[in-house]
Amino acid sequence: MNYQDVILSRESGWIEITINRPDKLNSLREQTAEEILAILAEVEHDREVRAVILRGSDKAFCTGIDTSEFQIAENGYFDFYRFRKRNRKVNRLFREIGSFTKPLIAAIEGFALGGGLELALVGDIIVAGANAKFGLPEIKLGMMPGGGGTQTLPRLIGKPLAKELMWTGRRITAAEAERYRMVNHVTEAGQAIDKAREIAKSISDNAPIPVMMTKSVIDRGIDMALPDGFEAEGDASFLLYFTKDRDEGLKAFKEKRSPAFRGE
Repeated sequence: MNYQDVILSRESGWIEITINRPDKLNSLREQTAEEILAILAEVEHDREVRAVILRGSDKAFCTGIDTSEFQIAENGYFDFYRFRKRNRKVNRLFREIGSFTKPLIAAIEGFALGGGLELALVGDIIVAGANAKFGLPEIKLGMMPGGGGTQTLPRLIGKPLAKELMWTGRRITAAEAERYRMVNHVTEAGQAIDKAREIAKSISDNAPIPVMMTKSVIDRGIDMALPDGFEAEGDASFLLYFTKDRDEGLKAFKEKRSPAFRGE
């Protein structure tokens, strides 16, 4: 597949997807979403890929949805509603990243605004350069978040602060985002990708099936009652008894060597 809006690079154990629309500050259009979705669908079944890094440029990670995508034909609002509900690829992107079975790390430099921040929030880990700026400014345009922000952000930072940020449209710095526990790490400007790669390497060295299982149990369990979450964890943990990687991990531990996990 030839990509117009993204650049794909493959590393040893992970891939990197770079949003590449510099003239639009890496805003998302249908083409962008289609390309990211296609890459994720392909690597979902590639055992050599154990993590994904999503990045932008030094100036902007992603500034949301391309405003040209907001154009709706006269008397076409209900048609667009149906399109958005079922077929629109940008909306599918926000929904499907959450169910992707491999860790997705957002490496953010510059602006992560609106749908750009929401895109990072539906992933698993956020690493930010010191120059990063975060915000959900839709309220200033007479709109509201539409890529999951009203659901993902309060789960991370709590309802009162999430409401303040959405109702004021205020931008926050990387340091504030780290203090609010919105991001995992803040690096020097320009070095977010290095930290993201360090994390991807550490993840890719480990057994991919328990990584997948823990991701699923954490993401589903956060909305479960605690006893149900314990039950889900217990079932997933027991399933690992049937994996070859568990046997390899225990054998390597006894032999005092590094394990060679294969995702089996």
